Amino acid sequence: MKHGKSIWLIVYFVFLVLPIYWLVIMSLKTNEEILGALTLIPSRPTLANYRTIFTDPSWYMSYVNSLIYVLMNMTISLLVALPAAYAFSRYRFIGDKHVFFWLLTNRMAPPAVFLLPFFQLYQAMGLFDTHIAVALAHCLFNVPLAVWILEGFMSGVPKEIDETAYIDGYSFPRFFFKIFLPLIKSGIGVTAFFCFMFSWVELLLARTLTAVNAKPISAAMTRTVSAAGLDWGLLAAAGVLTIVPGALVIWFVRNYMAKGFALGRV
Repeated sequence: MKHGKSIWLIVYFVFLVLPIYWLVIMSLKTNEEILGALTLIPSRPTLANYRTIFTDPSWYMSYVNSLIYVLMNMTISLLVALPAAYAFSRYRFIGDKHVFFWLLTNRMAPPAVFLLPFFQLYQAMGLFDTHIAVALAHCLFNVPLAVWILEGFMSGVPKEIDETAYIDGYSFPRFFFKIFLPLIKSGIGVTAFFCFMFSWVELLLARTLTAVNAKPISAAMTRTVSAAGLDWGLLAAAGVLTIVPGALVIWFVRNYMAKGFALGRV
């Protein structure tokens, strides 16, 4: 029985890693080899595709633009969600459950629904093609998600800790930052990961609300299409580099994520 489970785990792992492996070897091939015979290993490995990305400003600045608005969104989402989640966790007020559900409906709605209002609003305010425009637009679905996750972690912290801190003379800001936040640091790590992930992979809003100055990598990857056809090697190299930031985030918050998935609402 245990042997059979091991086989299924190996099969699952192979199917999980195969697309990533194929993307990597494609990035090391020329277009001629990619379009030719099927090969599991590049016959003439080349770094020309990566060299193109790292030497062309329109390519590497797209990665920088994406990282800027994703990190801005992650910071804004956490700053807004932390007090909001604390309020939902600790206080009861008229319509609290309705407001909480309304927040979640924003996460359920497809980004295309809000595309035109955002576009016209940012055009009128002069925010079009800026990093803050994309960061604020992504708050539409990341803030509700962050509030939902953090509220689950905060509800798991006994209210007696709050009352004991007040009795000991702690002000609310001192209690919140010195005592409460360390208790839910696993939840903050999980929330930061999901905010980063959803903002990094979102395409429609990021592509529509930018043109040149804040153009994300998802939009730059369409440049591989030309009259000569699709530059498969360059597109694969861009895809490999797109995976790297997410993998680094997972590496840095891996300990928090493990505790968060075990203890929180996720």
